[in-house]
Amino acid sequence: MTEYHVAKNGSISNSGTTEQPFLEIQQAAEVAQVGDTIIVHEGEYREWVRPRHGGLSERRPITYQTAPGEKAVIKGSEAVTAWEKVTGTTWKKEIPNAWFGEFNPFDQLVWGDWLSSAKDRDVHLGEVYLNGQAMYETTSREKVETPESRDTVEEFFVFVDVEERYPERMQYTWFAEVDETHTTIFANFQEYDPNEELIEINVRPACFYPETNGRDYIILRGFEICHAACPWAPPTGDQPGMIGPRWSKGWIIEDNVIHNAKCSAISLGKVAESGDNYYGHRLDKPGYTYQLESVFTAEDQGWSKERIGSHIVRRNHIYDCGQNGIVGHLGCVFSKIYDNHIHDMSMKREFRGWEIAGIKLHAAIDVEIRHNHIHDCSCGTWLDWQTQGTRIRQNIFYDNGLDFFVEVSHGPYLVENNIFASRFALRNLAQGGAYINNLIAGNIDHWDVRDRATPYHLEHSTKVKGYAVVYGGDDRYYNNMFIGRAEAEYCGTSSYDGHHTSLEDYITEIQEDAPTDVDKFLQVKDPVYIENNIYWNQATAFAKEQDALVMTYDPQLTVSREADGVYVTITLPEEFAQKTPQIHSSETLGRVRLVDAEFENPDGSALTVDTDLTGEAITKVCGPLQALQAGENKLKIWG
Repeated sequence: MTEYHVAKNGSISNSGTTEQPFLEIQQAAEVAQVGDTIIVHEGEYREWVRPRHGGLSERRPITYQTAPGEKAVIKGSEAVTAWEKVTGTTWKKEIPNAWFGEFNPFDQLVWGDWLSSAKDRDVHLGEVYLNGQAMYETTSREKVETPESRDTVEEFFVFVDVEERYPERMQYTWFAEVDETHTTIFANFQEYDPNEELIEINVRPACFYPETNGRDYIILRGFEICHAACPWAPPTGDQPGMIGPRWSKGWIIEDNVIHNAKCSAISLGKVAESGDNYYGHRLDKPGYTYQLESVFTAEDQGWSKERIGSHIVRRNHIYDCGQNGIVGHLGCVFSKIYDNHIHDMSMKREFRGWEIAGIKLHAAIDVEIRHNHIHDCSCGTWLDWQTQGTRIRQNIFYDNGLDFFVEVSHGPYLVENNIFASRFALRNLAQGGAYINNLIAGNIDHWDVRDRATPYHLEHSTKVKGYAVVYGGDDRYYNNMFIGRAEAEYCGTSSYDGHHTSLEDYITEIQEDAPTDVDKFLQVKDPVYIENNIYWNQATAFAKEQDALVMTYDPQLTVSREADGVYVTITLPEEFAQKTPQIHSSETLGRVRLVDAEFENPDGSALTVDTDLTGEAITKVCGPLQALQAGENKLKIWG
């Protein structure tokens, strides 16, 4: 095993030793083999690192890491100088197109399947940064000079107007004109003189991303990574990110500061071989159909646990990206995503689409999303299609447009010991979920989806078992705290009224007109299992629920960021302490009807929900925090 060194005082002709370090990280990436470590020293590295080789196993990876106590930054941008003043606070910079090489992001649109704002305005992959802060692209040169004429799109999940949120930032605008020979960037730097500040533009589509599939078992640790012109990453297309394993297995991405990806910061997604924006190119059938085809195509091409996924993404700080903090379709299977701080995703609102969230995953089979701090995102976490064996636990969501969305999936999936504190807390367009010990303080959407059949799989496998529509039910809600609020239309479980409470009763009604087939299954509502929840401040309970505590009391919940961490503040009545939790496990949760699968760990062993958000044993109270008690509470939950 060899240790290679990279430093800003190195040389392209050096051998990579401590005494003769490489100048570029890519030099080390070309030669590093199984078990080798690449140590990157202090400085800015403006390059796209494309790992040439991969590791062999979890014990024999190739590791890229910063030197202890030093800060190494990988940037997809270049600094530009010699700006020419046009008028007032507007400046311009003319750049020969040859300077960009084969990729000019200012001549490339944000485009692809499921991008819904493409007809509203043109947005380019290029970006301009003033002292590290991304500026705003306008739709014309004239609007650069009059930034009060702002160009933003209406997002699907909106909790605050972007102009109210970033009024000072939105004054800094730019527009690019590209002809056959030159790219001219016009920018309004307001009170700043760009010739005295750091002005950068992104020029690379990625910062750390292989060009070839199958670069397995790579560790990326301790970097700041930013400023990539990465494209829109839909589930029906190629899904590159600023960082990512491409179509590989066993990466660890940890302890990095990651920001300002034009679209997605980390991609655990699919590649073009299984379909690349066919709907956008052909327009001949729904994108849903192409997405369904991509699942079967990937399976034919070897998509399996043995070859793809099983990544770890942990302890990263990810922020200020246009589409996602973490995105993935198919390539995210069997992965673990935990201890990350993710915020400000799609908050510039220069474009919108159906693939935007802090974490947006399709086919999150046996994926664990644990103890992440997610706030100020258009959507916090969105699990779409094939959410099976997925466990979402001990996460903190607040100040998002929507906290958690699970769509057209059949389960089993487990959502436990989370805080959902945004005005719009949950959207459940799926079935086969178990929600246990959560604090849910916001609007809830719940309905069936009968016009799209989506796949489900053999247990703990990528092998497709079948596909079905979402009937809307087969869900479990135990030990949750629901808090209604004035600005939320609905919170609670009463939307399940009319559902059976046992599989036996459901089957009995189905078979009343036996022999029967599809028609009766479409008419009868799936059973649901709802017990021992708390409902406050206009939250409403399932009519058949046993042991519900329903009160008009307002607990005055707040989640706040302070200097030393994140705190939840809540005032609870005496009755709260009298409501004790039930411990749930594989045995009590049973099987989901359509998939015919159990709630269990990825290795097939039984699971038990017995620790709260902080790791304390569940013994005393319902909800995600065992330290809560009657009266005033202020508890630290992050940091």
